[in-house]
Amino acid sequence: MSDVGHAFLSHSKALLVEDYLPKVEVCVRRLNDAALWWRPNDQSNAIGNLLLHLEGNVRQWILHGVGGAACTRDRQEEFAAAGGASRDELLDRLRSTCEEAGQVLDRLDERRLLDQRQIQGISISTIGAIYHAVEHFCGHLGQIVYITKMVLDEDLRFWVIGEDGSVQRGWTIR
Repeated sequence: MSDVGHAFLSHSKALLVEDYLPKVEVCVRRLNDAALWWRPNDQSNAIGNLLLHLEGNVRQWILHGVGGAACTRDRQEEFAAAGGASRDELLDRLRSTCEEAGQVLDRLDERRLLDQRQIQGISISTIGAIYHAVEHFCGHLGQIVYITKMVLDEDLRFWVIGEDGSVQRGWTIR
């Protein structure tokens, strides 16, 4: 299990810190603060809300649930916010949380991946908690990309497809 466990932890960290987070940063840096807090309707979230929500979710599921840090999350406030934080503040918070999560994953003993944890009242294995946080982040990344494309009316060129069908990354990591 050591090789598989190590690969899972390493890949989970890479997705959060080196793939998903930079894509969020590309989107958010292209928007002004007004666009960041724009909601298409009352049933939808602004990108600002999604940034607060991602930071809270990673903090609760990985830093608290897996790493044992204190849980200070106010989930309802993540969705209720209608401004107040700039894009730089939101990105700094999210980046810091993702980097801390990466450190938790680096330190985690692979033998602990099947241990049961209680997070948000849910009994879940450590591997399940990490998987939840990573897939949850990816889902909201898709929303952020979609809203950004809608606001800017342009392709963000995360991927470039060559004439031969080959795919290359169309962006660089910060």
